[in-house]
Amino acid sequence: VQLQASGGGLVQAGGSLRLSCAASGPTRRIYRMSWFRQALGKEREFVAGINWSARTTIYTDSVKGRFTISRDNAKVAVILQMSGLKPEDTAVYYCAAVNGRVENPTREDEYEYWGQGTQVTVSS
Repeated sequence: VQLQASGGGLVQAGGSLRLSCAASGPTRRIYRMSWFRQALGKEREFVAGINWSARTTIYTDSVKGRFTISRDNAKVAVILQMSGLKPEDTAVYYCAAVNGRVENPTREDEYEYWGQGTQVTVSS
C-alpha cells in the first residue's frame, strides 16, 4: 500500500485547509486510516482516525470541533478538513493506514503504511 498526502500550505490563524491522502496498491484490507502530525522539536502525535468500513471517527482533544476526518467515496482516500486553525496546529501532517484491527489506534506503531508528510503552517 502506498499513501500520497497532499493539501498542506500556509494559512492565517482562523483559516481552513483540506488535506487529502490517497491510497494505492492492495487496499482492500485497509481497516483504518489516520492522520498524525509532528511539530518541530516534538514527537509525532495522533490527530484523527477513521474506521474504513464503519466510518466511525476519533479525534485528539485539541482538534475536536475544528477538524473533520472523512472518507472520499470516489476512491480509497481520506480527507482531513481543518478549520479554525491555530498556530499550534503548525506541523508536518502524515497519513497512515493499517490492515486489520489494532489495540490502540492513536499509537503510531500500530500502523503499517505511511505517507510522505505535508507541511501545514499557521501564521498568527
